Amino acid sequence: MRSTFVLATAAALVVAASAVSAALPAHTPGPPPTPVTRADLQQVNFVEKCAFSHRAPDDPIVFPRQPGMSHNHTFVGNVSTNAYSTFGSLVSSATTCKRADDTAAYWLYQGTTPVLPLDATVYYRRATLAPVRPFPNGLKMIAGNSMAVAPQDLRITYWNCGVTGGVKPQSTVPTCPAGRGTQLRLHVRFPSCWDEHSLDSPDHKSHMAYAVAGRCPVSHPVSVPAIELIYRYPIQGGSGFSLASGGQLSAHADFFNGWHPAALRTLVSGCLDALVHCGQQGPR
Repeated sequence: MRSTFVLATAAALVVAASAVSAALPAHTPGPPPTPVTRADLQQVNFVEKCAFSHRAPDDPIVFPRQPGMSHNHTFVGNVSTNAYSTFGSLVSSATTCKRADDTAAYWLYQGTTPVLPLDATVYYRRATLAPVRPFPNGLKMIAGNSMAVAPQDLRITYWNCGVTGGVKPQSTVPTCPAGRGTQLRLHVRFPSCWDEHSLDSPDHKSHMAYAVAGRCPVSHPVSVPAIELIYRYPIQGGSGFSLASGGQLSAHADFFNGWHPAALRTLVSGCLDALVHCGQQGPR
């Protein structure tokens, strides 16, 4: 039987600021940073984990206030997410995520034979030698290409079977070996360099860029947390699967910043800028 499922897009909704300057997190000058090498960044992160919540054909980023316009999604995280979601509606609702201050909503779709995800893990990493700044309030971005008909860059999105699955990252759904921790996974990585001016762009991508060799390009000078989303399914993969956005090559995800600013600043300064592996814990 054919199953259809789409990658969860991720959205943490915040109230949009009237000007970019108003959306920027508070910044207090400190002492000169200690020189950092790329080796220092390898295990620096903080991690979020969210469980399944609900399903709906809505997308509050691509089709705001247009219920039913999207391919169907299965939501994890915020229990209220729909086409009309705003910062106010999400921040006042419950969440399936571990951190109460993360008001994110994440979504994916399972088709005529639903295969609900076990969970979604969100890694926030430091991708640059330069210090990281929290996301500005209202920042939106998309990673991956929902229209792709050819393999995407494996540095942006790929399938695998987990750390112990023994399957290298690939563009199509693999057949995962049986065993604990070897279920099918889909990864999407977001850019981590911001142009410092625009909270969004017409394609939801141009105001962001990927770091290269630990540095942001001059056109996008501000380093923000590097997000990787990992969706884990209770299946071993195999043939007969297709993304709701089309084929197996169109993986993509969306992010709309909705962190409580003080909590995000604490994690960025105490984990990413302090070069600490926080995992699912906070700074010590």
